[in-house]
Amino acid sequence: MRILNFEELNLEKQAIINEILRGAAFIHPTDTIYGIGCNAQDPNAVKKIRKIKSRATNPFSVIAPSLEWIYENCIISKEGEKWLNKLPAPYTLIFKLKNKDCIAKEVNPRLKTLGVRIPNHWVRKLVAEAEVPIITTSVNRANEDYMTSLEDLDSAIKSGIDFILYEGKKEGKPSKIIDLTENVRVIER
Repeated sequence: MRILNFEELNLEKQAIINEILRGAAFIHPTDTIYGIGCNAQDPNAVKKIRKIKSRATNPFSVIAPSLEWIYENCIISKEGEKWLNKLPAPYTLIFKLKNKDCIAKEVNPRLKTLGVRIPNHWVRKLVAEAEVPIITTSVNRANEDYMTSLEDLDSAIKSGIDFILYEGKKEGKPSKIIDLTENVRVIER
């Protein structure tokens, strides 16, 4: 497992994107906390994240490669447009899917919805360059505290990761979830 800072990522950006496209599982920073990610269109990569987190069925959110991608693949209401206009931001917006084939079915088993993010952070540009949605879920095993620095990274998670994009200790909280599938509902975590 490699640990790369922002400068090292920029030196190896195309190689890192290629690893992601081939199914790498990795830890990435966001504008809130660290996330575990992989190519959300690769069923085997998503299964790997599920195994790492001991999370059998709960849905995962994705960092969308662009607003256009969200409009192409999700059903957007007028209220949803208002929230999309606030991005990038520390929100996870839940929409009904209109194209279920835009992600692997393992991302959100048996659901017709998807949580999408565009964080106010440089990682969104990496996702845009990869041109695929990336899983983003907190770096922790089910019902345990999430990672804030390398010092508190669970060894079971560390052993399943291909690389870490690291920028030091994070003091944030998980993104605020905005459910836009029916009536707007804010879910505090």
